[in-house]
Amino acid sequence: MKSAIAWRQAAKQWLIESDTKTDAWSFYGRAVLFVILVRWGWTFIATPLETNYAGESVLHLVNLPFHEAGHLLFMPFGRFMTILGGSLGQVLMPLVCLVTFLVQTRDPFAASVALWWLAESLMDLAPYINDARALELILLGGVTGQETDGHDWNNLLTMLGWLEYDHRLARLVQHVGILLMLASYAWGGLLLLRHYRRRQPG
Repeated sequence: MKSAIAWRQAAKQWLIESDTKTDAWSFYGRAVLFVILVRWGWTFIATPLETNYAGESVLHLVNLPFHEAGHLLFMPFGRFMTILGGSLGQVLMPLVCLVTFLVQTRDPFAASVALWWLAESLMDLAPYINDARALELILLGGVTGQETDGHDWNNLLTMLGWLEYDHRLARLVQHVGILLMLASYAWGGLLLLRHYRRRQPG
């Protein structure tokens, strides 16, 4: 029991109470960014997976370099990890940012934004996974998986013998992304409310 209480207190300190900003510029800047992320994120949430909205958004171009770097980073660990490394790379980068904001800079609000990015990155991967059998998505070289030797998730699921589960896995990843995005709103909104209250006299 004491251990659970200690964990809750530590989590509250790291995730909420370490944010002590009171200045107006930070508050209004955070408020504007929060509104933008809510409006933009709702489009990601509400748009069907099959449309590949996330994969065609400008953020896909942000995720792409980390995806490609992930292939190189995991290359020493064999073919399977080299292929999986692309998806891991684009998910690990926002996660690294989240941890850095919490531990290094003690900025939980920035960490909540990184959580939003992590959620979006998962939603960016979902159409790619969903395309594992169809191989219809246009890839980086301007061709589809049908015109090459497949693509990452076609190869990964084939190697695992899970190709028939591509749609289910894609929806799972999409739903996890949605839940994390909603969590980022709850977290960021709470921090914004506390910031507002700290600015009030008395």
